[in-house]
Amino acid sequence: MALIMMRSVATTRRGFFKLKRSSSGIRAFSSLLTSPPSKAVVYERHGPADAVTRVIEMEGVEVKEKDVCVKMMAAPINPSDINRIEGVYPVRPPLPAIGGYEGVGEVLSVGSAVKHLSPGDWVIPSPPSSGTWQTYIVKEESVWHKISKDSPIEYAATITVNPLTALRMLQDFVTLNSGDCIVQNGATSIVGQCIIQLARHRGIHSINIIRDRVGSDEAKEMLKRLGADEVFTESQLEVKNIKGLLTNLPEPALGFNCVGGNSASLVLKFLRHGGTMVTYGGMSKKPITVSTSSFIFKDLSLRGFWLQKLMNSDKVNECRNLIDHLLCLAREGKLKYEMELVAFDDFLTALDKALGKLGSQPKQVLKF
Repeated sequence: MALIMMRSVATTRRGFFKLKRSSSGIRAFSSLLTSPPSKAVVYERHGPADAVTRVIEMEGVEVKEKDVCVKMMAAPINPSDINRIEGVYPVRPPLPAIGGYEGVGEVLSVGSAVKHLSPGDWVIPSPPSSGTWQTYIVKEESVWHKISKDSPIEYAATITVNPLTALRMLQDFVTLNSGDCIVQNGATSIVGQCIIQLARHRGIHSINIIRDRVGSDEAKEMLKRLGADEVFTESQLEVKNIKGLLTNLPEPALGFNCVGGNSASLVLKFLRHGGTMVTYGGMSKKPITVSTSSFIFKDLSLRGFWLQKLMNSDKVNECRNLIDHLLCLAREGKLKYEMELVAFDDFLTALDKALGKLGSQPKQVLKF
């Protein structure tokens, strides 16, 4: 939606005329079907998210023959959303833009050429698509993936970015079997928590590294409840023989790094000969330093993972099947992570929490 038009809250809904009802619900009789006016979080320039975003009312837009109008139900505030607003993420929507990149909604109306979706269906954008922080979205049918209406909305809203990242990294780089072991830093992140649970589901052990902080003992207990085998703070690993800390666990063949700096070096020290470390983030903003001996004598491999590149390839349908699998695990209680549902009208408070202004907080999920 390139053009953003402001509207007063008192504006009435117009444009719903010349409709015909079919057995599948409301479909466009002509090109005159429009979406309701929408409330959205927009930004017209890049900068700090709490300084450049604002909530406005927007005009309804035309629902063309291949379009689907979706009433959003929930959408998270992810770190990558903040990075896009700040202008530091590699791929950014053109300005002015609407925030948000994943979420879940209910189909409100469909264009006359839409074949596989009907009003009332629950859908998520897959691949993720910009502009989910608004009450109504109009995009082509191909953007949307229909999901089970039994899915908890907070998990449906957040399943695509973090859990799918965890699942793909566990299966795309090294063949792991039951009894094998992985190591990761950033273990308290949503991706980290998902890696622990998905690995345990397959009988794979996990060694987890967290930063030293107030509440680290509680964090260790939380990760152990999710299925972590070992959890260490970075300071606990300041020993000469790091592998001596392992008891009955095999040396990891695969490691995950989302921090960088010294924390990434700790992951590398755990890896067995010929092991692989996959980097999917850099929260410390420090580079990865690898010793010459790690390459020569341990034959380690360093790889990178970016979900957006994967989902923009020919693996979209495969990823959608994996999303359905992940939602099934969530419905069965086998995949859990802490979230807080926040009313969309309280967006500014949710944003402050997501930015860390109010201390450590669960993932913020906007509820429309």
